[in-house]
Amino acid sequence: MELEIQQFILYLQNVKRTSENTRVSYERDLHKLKHFLNKQSVQDIGAITTTNLNSYILYLEKEKFAPSTISRNIAAIKSFYNYLTKDGKVQQDIAEELKAPKVEKKTVEPLTESEVAILLQQPNLETSKGIRDRAMLELLYATGVRVSELIALKETEVNLNLGYVTCRNRTVSFGSQAGNALKLYLETARKELAGEKHCDCLFLNCSGGQMSRQGVWKVLKSYAKKAGIETDITPHMIRNAYVKAHPAK
Repeated sequence: MELEIQQFILYLQNVKRTSENTRVSYERDLHKLKHFLNKQSVQDIGAITTTNLNSYILYLEKEKFAPSTISRNIAAIKSFYNYLTKDGKVQQDIAEELKAPKVEKKTVEPLTESEVAILLQQPNLETSKGIRDRAMLELLYATGVRVSELIALKETEVNLNLGYVTCRNRTVSFGSQAGNALKLYLETARKELAGEKHCDCLFLNCSGGQMSRQGVWKVLKSYAKKAGIETDITPHMIRNAYVKAHPAK
């Protein structure tokens, strides 16, 4: 089964062009399945049955794994067997009937105004990274854009004079506080972060390339910890805080 898993991961990378996060998650989940099957003396891919797969799902439920984790495992198994079937490695897609548990959606509470204010003060403006981080956080809160939209912004899509960014064919305005943070970043930190590289993205990582979603999450969580915010903060909470502060927009 190990060989088939590795071939599947290469297929996801080279053919499906899935994200690294998805590939890592699927590989980890499939290795958990392999370990479970090995304990049942099932090692050959052709010897796995629907009963084996259902037993694994029941095992995950018995071990109190979160419904979202079980759903991800099922998604990995389904994708794996879809690949195996199309590639002729198995005759039948035995994962087709696996059903994911219902996942209850938790209500994400927005940060309070005071929490946002404290959070925005955490970046150290004596460093290029701190200046960048302040600009990112200010823009997130001032516009309510998603993280995927934030990291996709180009430097040319910022209009400091009129106070807006062009985001996915729409213009989103921001106030003077975000404008000042962006101005400082563009005039100082961005040039230092870019170095010899010529990336056209607005926000750059410390290597001069495009910021990643994971990078923004890491930044946000580190400052939340410094600010003493005990809630498990997410970028979506910043977006909710924006919506709460701008109900008419």
